[in-house]
Amino acid sequence: MFNKSEYWIKQLNDTVGNAKDFIRDFRIYDVGSYALNQLTPREGYTLHENIAYGLKARHRLDLFKTHKPQLNQPLIIFVHGGAWTHGDKSSYRFVGEAFAREGYDVAVINYHLAPQYIFPSYVDDLTLALNFLSLHQQKLAIRTDNVVLMGHSAGAFNVMSAVYHPQQYELQCRVQIRAIIGVAGPYHFDYKGDPLCAEAFDQSVPFQQVMPYYFVASNSIKHYLLMAENDQIVGHNNTEDFDRVLKEKGNHSKMIVIPRTGHITVMGSVSSLFNRYFETKEQILISLEEALKP
Repeated sequence: MFNKSEYWIKQLNDTVGNAKDFIRDFRIYDVGSYALNQLTPREGYTLHENIAYGLKARHRLDLFKTHKPQLNQPLIIFVHGGAWTHGDKSSYRFVGEAFAREGYDVAVINYHLAPQYIFPSYVDDLTLALNFLSLHQQKLAIRTDNVVLMGHSAGAFNVMSAVYHPQQYELQCRVQIRAIIGVAGPYHFDYKGDPLCAEAFDQSVPFQQVMPYYFVASNSIKHYLLMAENDQIVGHNNTEDFDRVLKEKGNHSKMIVIPRTGHITVMGSVSSLFNRYFETKEQILISLEEALKP
């Protein structure tokens, strides 16, 4: 998808087949996530579903309220992946559960998808959700003093772009963003003609005017960039390039490789069913503890 070392070969040989494989993998993941969600424990949190953060159909979020909040009641906002064309918050109950049971309030958001919507619609939706949560924190019984943005794949691009964007967004919680956790994120790639995500971006706009890599500014946010060891969809160069430019700007950044995972399983492995066998959840919890130290 975004792996430059393999992209041109696949473009020549099996572009269509590769795209179909990607879509098939996500459909398989839907089935897998459905099973994960059905087996996800219901204890330790209260789920408030389909909270409207805006006026459009997919302006909805699910809020997982922990029963035993950590100090200062930190809030995680999670954004799903799916090449900006696919995915739904309902597939990620296992993510909300995984961290709500650890003392974090978790908001899992939906956003509008391509081809009906293109960049920057996805980021607009995220910033709308963030401002909604800030404005309604008392009503929702949450706090936005300690915000963590977390996204997987396209969702990782979205959370980085909310902070690093050609036109800076007005985020009411900007100074309260303590950390951004990007899991297998595409931060620096050329989407022109890409068989998997071309519909998500205006093809007349150069990627250098879109990718968060080009708009990094100095700040106090801690960045944790997780990579799947065997990612065949998003090239590691995305994370490596982004880590480098963050550090060049004087920012905190830490790259973490999760062994024995691929692009999909790196996120699925946070589930209570599997987290004992993989490092993903453990590494995220370590990162959260580090970032949220008083």
